[in-house]
Amino acid sequence: MRKFSRKKSSALPMTMSEMFEEFMLVKKGEGLAKRTISEHYKHFEYFQTYVQRELSAEEMTTELFVGWITFMIEEMDYVPATVNIRVRTMRAFLRYCYEEKAWINEPIHKRFKPIKAPLDVVESLTPEEFRRLIGAIDDTSYTGFRTKVITFVLLDTMVRVCELVDIKRKNIDFKTLSIRLEAADTKTRVGRIVPISSRTARLLSEYLKETEDFASDYVFLSYDGEPITEHTVRDNLRTYGKVARITDKRVSPHTLRHTGALFYILNGGDPFSLQRILGHSHMNMVRRYVQMTNMDVQNQHSLHSPLNYVFKK
Repeated sequence: MRKFSRKKSSALPMTMSEMFEEFMLVKKGEGLAKRTISEHYKHFEYFQTYVQRELSAEEMTTELFVGWITFMIEEMDYVPATVNIRVRTMRAFLRYCYEEKAWINEPIHKRFKPIKAPLDVVESLTPEEFRRLIGAIDDTSYTGFRTKVITFVLLDTMVRVCELVDIKRKNIDFKTLSIRLEAADTKTRVGRIVPISSRTARLLSEYLKETEDFASDYVFLSYDGEPITEHTVRDNLRTYGKVARITDKRVSPHTLRHTGALFYILNGGDPFSLQRILGHSHMNMVRRYVQMTNMDVQNQHSLHSPLNYVFKK
């Protein structure tokens, strides 16, 4: 196999920031979602804050990036998941710098890798806790009613919060009891249709009537008629979680997604339809969402024990 020497371009030297802007032009050309583009910039800014100066190609070394990981873990006390999200973005940038532009001579992306992280275990709510959460929401106020509707939609459809805030009025079909998620608004960039129950449909219908004067394309709106942010949804759920005195679990959109998946299976749903609703291409991701408690497993075994089948109990 031939080996070719890597020669630097004769053009004027580029800085790290200039090279990153080139990289982002490529990413935008690939059609990445706006939120993904925004995250790339945000993670790059985190690294800039760490180095506190502009860097040349010669200063981009493996040691520098490994030091950044150490800083995030030991000094900032970030959890592995947070560290790895930032590492993956920077590795993609470094791969571009080395393989596409030959701006750096060292394959840093091959040596600068995500750290090992424990399996993310999100503890689901119990039915009693979910009822407490709903009961704690003051739906006599606009914010409270909106939060109640959002809570039902999140549990019923198991959509991601980033998908929730992008739902448009035209996406809701009350005849088929479903919501269409547009490809541009999903994490996987693949559109899908998620069913809703009649209970959720009634709440959504009432909420849409309350907000129709805003004449907005989006469903979930602020007092000013602007689309709400992911942060607002998380903050509202966290607040009502405290009111409901759910203190040993995180009350968040992600928790409701896990909870909905678990309830779906416990209520007799099959994992294959659940996979389509969640929008996952691999079943192993579905398994991570369906994390049963010991009591859930015991109850399921009592109903479906092999011996019960043998003896027709």
